[in-house]
Amino acid sequence: MDFFRTIFCTLTLLTGSVLFAQHEEGKVNLIQSPVIDTLVQKHIYYNQLHPTIDGWRIQIFFDSGSNSKNLANKTRDKFLETFPDRGAYLSFNEPYYKVRVGDFKTRIAAEAFLQELNSIYSNAFIVPDQVYFERL
Repeated sequence: MDFFRTIFCTLTLLTGSVLFAQHEEGKVNLIQSPVIDTLVQKHIYYNQLHPTIDGWRIQIFFDSGSNSKNLANKTRDKFLETFPDRGAYLSFNEPYYKVRVGDFKTRIAAEAFLQELNSIYSNAFIVPDQVYFERL
């Protein structure tokens, strides 16, 4: 009885692999459950609703006071003139205005850019933040 089971299993496996291997040259037919498409669509929708992920930014400005908003805007604008391809974000958490720059997935990537910024923004430092993953 075990002999017949072994032969049956072997023939089933070989037949399955032969049927799977039949395809046109350079073309693959993908057969998948419709649930996969549904999950992909849900993932896309979720990412549209939540465009940020945990990451790192560099804080180049932090101040409070009567003129701090103007100084923050000037700092952000100056940064964007020098680094137009990097993001610069102005935020206000009473009573402080902050300017944070970059969208880094890892702290190491933020460290590398911080080295570039040290000559211009000597008080800059790295902070954890929500970053836009489309810029990564």
